[in-house]
Amino acid sequence: MPVENTEVSAVFDEIADLLEIKGSNPFRIRAYRRAAQTLRELGINLREYVAEDGDLTDLPGIGRDLAEKIQEILETGRCRSLSKLRREIPGTVTDLLRIPGLGPRRVRVIYNKLGITSLHQLLDACAAGKIRKLPGFGARTEQHIMEAIKIGADSRRRFLLAEAEAAAALLVRYLKKLPCIQDVVVAGSFRRARETVGDLDILVTAGPDCPVMDKFTGYNRVRKVISRGSTRSSIVLSSGIQVDIRVVGRESFGSALHYFTGSKAHNIALRRLGQDLGLKINEYGVFRDDSKIAGETEESVFRSMGLDFIPPELREDRGEIEAATEGGLPDLVTMDAIRGDLHVHSSYSDGKNSIRELAVAANRRGYEYIAVTDHSQRLRIAGGLDSRKLLRQIREIDRLNQELDGIFILKGLEVDILEDGTLDMPDDVLSRLDLVIGSVHSSFNLSEDKQTERILRALENPHIHILGHPTCRRLRQRPPCSLDMVRIIKAAAEAGRFLELNANPERLDLSDIYCRMARDAGVLISINTDAHSTGGYENMRYGIGQARRGWLESGNVLNTRPLGDLLDLLHA
Repeated sequence: MPVENTEVSAVFDEIADLLEIKGSNPFRIRAYRRAAQTLRELGINLREYVAEDGDLTDLPGIGRDLAEKIQEILETGRCRSLSKLRREIPGTVTDLLRIPGLGPRRVRVIYNKLGITSLHQLLDACAAGKIRKLPGFGARTEQHIMEAIKIGADSRRRFLLAEAEAAAALLVRYLKKLPCIQDVVVAGSFRRARETVGDLDILVTAGPDCPVMDKFTGYNRVRKVISRGSTRSSIVLSSGIQVDIRVVGRESFGSALHYFTGSKAHNIALRRLGQDLGLKINEYGVFRDDSKIAGETEESVFRSMGLDFIPPELREDRGEIEAATEGGLPDLVTMDAIRGDLHVHSSYSDGKNSIRELAVAANRRGYEYIAVTDHSQRLRIAGGLDSRKLLRQIREIDRLNQELDGIFILKGLEVDILEDGTLDMPDDVLSRLDLVIGSVHSSFNLSEDKQTERILRALENPHIHILGHPTCRRLRQRPPCSLDMVRIIKAAAEAGRFLELNANPERLDLSDIYCRMARDAGVLISINTDAHSTGGYENMRYGIGQARRGWLESGNVLNTRPLGDLLDLLHA
């Protein structure tokens, strides 16, 4: 999704949340939510659309008032209506919305009845037994809130990779407008493709007397300047992300990029190796005694120690240095290797596009195939398909496969795994599909034994091909289910099942650790976007980043296969 669309939709989401906490007109709230959703799924870049004299009011759900606000955000990076709401309601109140189960209505009750404006106050109120006394709550809800706050204590200070990417892309583009700036690279955990990012580290090389810091601190999306120096400054963006910038010399750019990319554990391990070789390694270069022997490029830093280049995603001190020493680093999967998307939702359930539109958009991306995997009937909120509707969809896909060239549509379903491990669709219907994804969408709080047995029983069903978003987590919203993933991965290997790496940036499920475990067990991973619109295909890059962190090569990924090989694997 274009970064401008992300920025505007985030503003509209926050306005809707604050309006609902205030108890404002529900139609007004709904208008902002619909607009935010429209912009998230829009296949065009808002800034380019406006620059080409496009009329924003022609977009679905965008009236004159919302169009004016979009224009304001694109031009200034701010929205006066949001600023006014933030003055009326403390900004920390929206932190309460990050607690699973606390929607705006419940937050309104907590705020109005108890005056609670922060997570710390909410935790204290839970400990004092005040929350259970509120209408619509209770002791169980109070306990759930306490557990969620403690689990999420660390993640509250972190941003989704997609959020960080949107902020970074705008800032980098802004900095590059200064002609004397030569290089601008975002380092840190962002460059390592971590699923969440605490802050952004930007490295810059520039010509003499280049006013980098004036440009940086003058950015129109700066909320606060923390510090300013001649070679290093820190700001906080309006989105809340802290950004540190460093200006480094061209001769030290590679060593600085390596140092500030991290991770800390990787850097320490590399310095120890350097010490064993009689070398000193820091952000300024690689030194033997007083002589600098490397540092202009990252490649030179690794080469000076006899190492192959280690991709940023692997720099976590998990064996990558040993592998680089022995020439054993994996040939990591890339976007170019992906031949199709095996988890896509159409307008038959909760998707926004028709099957034809999804297929045509996939073909434009160069894909050979997609699998349409709408929800099964149990997920009523998502318009799940019953047997009759699914059979009608199967007939439509057969017709489209006859009509369309260059793309093949697999007949699929994302079937709910029920609490007892059975599937939400009869076997005789599942047998007519090319691909079945089994997913858990309910009863997330079962014990580890019960949840694991539930999954294991589902994997025994001969019609299941892929276990969808296996741990059920939603980053910053819901922790993973309690599962014995070692047993699940082993069962998948024995049954010839595949595991999904769901590329939605709110999920990125499997984790990098489990991806590597699955790879080592010989289980193929399917990197899928779980797209609910044609714009959702863009999320594939987040899945690729996670796969690379998990040491996956193309051969470890199911949907790098050409269509014929894929069908052979599925039919097997």
